[in-house]
Amino acid sequence: MPEISRFYGIIIYMYISDHQPPHFHVVYNEHECWITIKDGIITGSLPRRAAKLVFEWVDLHEKELLENWERLQNSEQPQKIEPLK
Repeated sequence: MPEISRFYGIIIYMYISDHQPPHFHVVYNEHECWITIKDGIITGSLPRRAAKLVFEWVDLHEKELLENWERLQNSEQPQKIEPLK
């Protein structure tokens, strides 16, 4: 599972040829979830503060996330995305 970004202890992953809808996976300490890119639905466990940071990051990088989703659906390597600063 390629790591896309890492910030404040939050690790963002995407899987090659993953199921629809377009989403990414988040690991933060003992919490794991996946979040849909377009509508921000969280499936799994993520503390509120970490979720706030992830959504702030998504607002900045939604286009890049969708481009990476397409790359991975075509079995191509994703591009790293700048972390939240």
